[in-house]
Amino acid sequence: MDELFYDAIDMLKGMISIPSISRDEAKVADYIEDQLSSFGLNPSRQANNLWCIAPDFSSDKPTLLLNSHIDTVKPANGWTFDPFTPTQEDDHIYGLGSNDAGASVVALTAAFRHLCDVERNYNLILLLSSEEEVSGRNGIEAALPLLPKIDVAIVGEPTGMHPAIAEKGLMVLDGEIKGVSGHAARNEGVNAIYRAMEVVNTLRNLTFDKVSDMLGPIKITVSQIEAGTQHNVVPDLCKIVVDVRSTDAYSNEDTLAIIRNNVPYEWCTLTPRSTRLNPSGISMEHPIVQRLNTLERKPFGSPTLSDQALMPFPSLKLGPGDSARSHTADEYIDCTEIRTAIQLYITLITGLQL
Repeated sequence: MDELFYDAIDMLKGMISIPSISRDEAKVADYIEDQLSSFGLNPSRQANNLWCIAPDFSSDKPTLLLNSHIDTVKPANGWTFDPFTPTQEDDHIYGLGSNDAGASVVALTAAFRHLCDVERNYNLILLLSSEEEVSGRNGIEAALPLLPKIDVAIVGEPTGMHPAIAEKGLMVLDGEIKGVSGHAARNEGVNAIYRAMEVVNTLRNLTFDKVSDMLGPIKITVSQIEAGTQHNVVPDLCKIVVDVRSTDAYSNEDTLAIIRNNVPYEWCTLTPRSTRLNPSGISMEHPIVQRLNTLERKPFGSPTLSDQALMPFPSLKLGPGDSARSHTADEYIDCTEIRTAIQLYITLITGLQL
């Protein structure tokens, strides 16, 4: 356990010291590939995605995927430490990506190393993916087709080692509201901003018949608005951006249809950038959830998006750290959180029957 823990801490510090902003992860992927090789894990690679398959793989057994991501967001304003210099003060390790999701990467890697030598009735794959923070198409979406069939996944994200068994999906809608231009000093034209106010108010107050037991209601937020060319011209176009956090009560396609039915104006279009980031989750009756219950871990629903949205199989989020620290200045992880995570991953998976 001590060897796994100290190797994990060293690996995390190495990751922090290499900038790995989404879509620019090649150098950190090189470093992690070297680390995995030094552990004797024989990694495979596609672009900046890395995976290892436990040596006892058999097509006759179900497969458990251990996944986390190697990319980070850009540093927020307000850092008092260098975000790319791992700084340890007492039990804290400060650095960009330490909490989200470097700690999960190194803890899952440590657990995978140990579990490769443990007899199991299922296969085990470790996948460390890229572009998670931007839901990029060259991340996990590109890697999964290259892997054997996956039956269930544990996704390493900062959850305090309690399982997020449901996760909201995401749709971003680009709205265009058309009006008729005219002189602002005269009673001419149709103001697209005034029409947009009607649309925004409809979206703000829209409710759905079904509410998810774990995730609650769908959340709609108008997050951007743009209109007008100059002060004395009635605007003939207003653009809005709508953030929609979907739930397992509806598919993204059904959610979009309901929104459009409630905004039926011929002068308004709502176009999704994508419907691929679906809500996800796992049954309370699944053996992994049941096993976590015996370990006194508390299931919950997560409002934040992860690579689960791109997994066409059951999954849950489980990892060291606190989601509230993610994407913040002076992001950190506690060393004890990593040690606890390694031990819990091993205990969970060792006693699992799939």
